[in-house]
Amino acid sequence: MSVNKPVKYAIFLLDGAADLPMERLGGLTPLAVARMPELDALARSGRLGTLSTVPAGMTPDSAVANLSVLGYDPRKTYQGRGVLEAASLGVELGDSDVAMRCNLIAVRDGLVKDHSSGHISTAEAAALLADLGQELCPPGVELHLGNSYRHLLVMRGSRFSHRLRCHPPHDNVGRPVSELEITPLDSHAGEPSHQETDSLETAAILNGMVRRSFSLLAAHPVNLARGRAGKVPASCIWPWAPGRKPSMDTLQQRFGISGAVISAVDLIHGLGSHAGMTSIHVEGATGLFDTDYEAKGRAAISALQDHDLVFVHLEGPDEAGHARDLGLKIHCLESADGRLLGPFVEGIAGKGWKTVIAVLSDHLTPVERGDHVGEPVPVLIADPDRPPDSQSRFHELAAMGGSMGALQGGEFMRELLWRR
Repeated sequence: MSVNKPVKYAIFLLDGAADLPMERLGGLTPLAVARMPELDALARSGRLGTLSTVPAGMTPDSAVANLSVLGYDPRKTYQGRGVLEAASLGVELGDSDVAMRCNLIAVRDGLVKDHSSGHISTAEAAALLADLGQELCPPGVELHLGNSYRHLLVMRGSRFSHRLRCHPPHDNVGRPVSELEITPLDSHAGEPSHQETDSLETAAILNGMVRRSFSLLAAHPVNLARGRAGKVPASCIWPWAPGRKPSMDTLQQRFGISGAVISAVDLIHGLGSHAGMTSIHVEGATGLFDTDYEAKGRAAISALQDHDLVFVHLEGPDEAGHARDLGLKIHCLESADGRLLGPFVEGIAGKGWKTVIAVLSDHLTPVERGDHVGEPVPVLIADPDRPPDSQSRFHELAAMGGSMGALQGGEFMRELLWRR
């Protein structure tokens, strides 16, 4: 009597791994020149294609793109990064509350210098936010500690508006701060509506907080110590990506599967929380090039013991792209291949599962631009029950010739979960 093996699904999301052809690489991309034998082996056993993760008219934000990857329509479910950060941090939001991502950024000579304040440590950020919360926040406004430079700003009550035009700091490095003030999203001629008045007042409050944070942080002992150590001080807070609490069905409700998420980024854990996934926090996971790849792989195998699907998110390639560091981006890709994918594939052997492995990027983070680009990304699905195509490498050009063709949004999850 034959016994059907349980089917398990592993998605490896290499954030920002996709890129544009580069003259200094002979017209190739970092994915095409990186030495990735484990990923090449998966390509030979699987099928390739491209995936459009950013709907027309939407910004190529990681939250938008990762919602698409998990099969959600961002046009219906995306409410800004802030609400996802809040879910990850366990900060409860009322229906009328507004949540925003709040970076600690570095500014020099009036220009955005660094979206991460030199990847300031969480301990240092905690000391800064403790004082900023006391000195900076008007009634109804809260600052919540996140991780490293990534934090949360919450505005309680309907008097605050989420209809604001903000500027993601990682997409605006080198631009004058004076050109990047928060403005109302609503702007019509004549008498402003009540909604527009709320937007104007909310923008004024937030811009005032940003301006005051400069002087408060300039004299802070943490920043003075960072300056003496040759590190980048945090110049100001930077609120962006406002939204209200979203309404989303879980993966269990939509596909009948249980899921777990592994990441060092609060945004991804928040998305997982709304999708009904179990959050797994791995010791040594940093969201940078020095993350513990092996520990993430072990955690992924463990998660599949009692979950149908595990979503493993790696932030390193994206951070390297924002830093415009080609060598670092290639290093992150090769580390993901040799230290995560290889041990994972070896570790699941003999588990008695039928494991479907998917690898993809969420958006492009081109090294020569340093921002997000919403062009289609390469995607690979290695499924033992589906014949491979003729591709033998995983990169942007190879994906264009893959048998899955050009997928749109939720079509990736339908391809992955075709048995369901």
